[in-house]
Amino acid sequence: MDDGTADRVDGQALDEVVRFTSDLIRIDTSNHGGGDGRERPAAEYVAERLAEAGLEPVLLEKEPGRTNVVARLAGSDPGAAATLLHGHLDVVPAEPAEWSVHPFSGEVRDGVVWGRGAVDMKNADAMMLALVRSWARAGVRPRGDVVLAFTADEEDRALTGADFLAREHAVLFEGCTVGIGESGAYTFHGDGGLQIYPVGAGERGTAWLKLTAHGTAGHGSKVNPDNAIVHLAAAVQRIAAYEWPVRLSPLVRAALRELAAVHGIDADPDAPDFDVEGLLDKLGAAAKLVRATLRNSTNPTMLNAGYKVNVIPAAATAHVDGRVVPGAAEEFRDTLDRLTGPHVEWEYYQRGEGLQAPLDTPVFARMKAAIGHFAPEGHVVPFCMSGGTDANQFSRLGIVGYGFNPLRLPAGFDHQAMFHGVDERVPVDALHFGVRVLDHYFMDEQNGRARREEDRSVN
Repeated sequence: MDDGTADRVDGQALDEVVRFTSDLIRIDTSNHGGGDGRERPAAEYVAERLAEAGLEPVLLEKEPGRTNVVARLAGSDPGAAATLLHGHLDVVPAEPAEWSVHPFSGEVRDGVVWGRGAVDMKNADAMMLALVRSWARAGVRPRGDVVLAFTADEEDRALTGADFLAREHAVLFEGCTVGIGESGAYTFHGDGGLQIYPVGAGERGTAWLKLTAHGTAGHGSKVNPDNAIVHLAAAVQRIAAYEWPVRLSPLVRAALRELAAVHGIDADPDAPDFDVEGLLDKLGAAAKLVRATLRNSTNPTMLNAGYKVNVIPAAATAHVDGRVVPGAAEEFRDTLDRLTGPHVEWEYYQRGEGLQAPLDTPVFARMKAAIGHFAPEGHVVPFCMSGGTDANQFSRLGIVGYGFNPLRLPAGFDHQAMFHGVDERVPVDALHFGVRVLDHYFMDEQNGRARREEDRSVN
């Protein structure tokens, strides 16, 4: 870039973001759910890197080994709003036999970093570390304070992670109005060579459910019309077969409008006769960005019943991964009451509200500008994330969350498939891009303010 922005992030930062990603992957922080996880070794690694940059990180635990790291970098303007920059340290489990490269090797091969967490989300953790360390070396600071949070337990219920921080350590996030977290701002290759950068401006609510069926215990050889397993299986089948109606949230409408414009399609999602399926057909590959967020969803994921083949159990349980469009929670509850039927009880195992962040703001404009500076060929659009993130817990503190984990990816690289998938990996060039874009986002506000003050002094 002719203004020198591309060179503002030094070569050491570009080397470090790759090394930190690889190092963090090698620290196995698998979260098996139900409290089975250990993030402390990764948290200590992060804290050491932050301390080397002159920050004073604090390690916080609700339970031994489930460690979070929080540090505050003072900005240049004490009156400016603070920003929360957060990423989680835990990862979902990985079975080495299924992978081409060992999932906890952190191997760098042919310009690509391999391993569990390469995109979800130790790459972003590494970007955060490389970014603040580069600022320390250059002696520069963003305008407002930046609070960095590296959390535990995001891949389960966040009870020892962001939920714990928001409930018991809210003072650490004082002054934060905007949160920047995972997903979003990556290259999505649409039809006809279109390069789209979807920025997360909300997410469907989490509604993980536990279903319990009760029946009459008895001998497996006897007729039993009150079989808990049969009751449960029927309910699970009804839930799996149910087709949820389309419920377009304001954010999804905005995403559809922007995607239509990028494709040169005239569409009005607010019109009474709007045909969403017709538009998706015209969007081609880009329909994937919104299809999962058009409606609520319920996917059965776990079953548990019985202890012996010739014994009919008195109870059976199942778990369902439910997701709720913002504003559709009441419909969700009423529908589950009907689908489960009279023999099955249900409750929330984990619940989080759907989120929507404003789009007509300087924050979103700076995100678009930062991506456009390094990827002028890209089209930035807002989108709703189909799953939940730690932004949900931090929203209770009044922090408005955006998914902004910038990655410039080559054609054929299916970023969404990498989340919780096999052979998770990230290109080195994508990591370099991410650090530069984040730097531009934070420093553009600082430099813009300095330019405005200089103009006023001249005039």
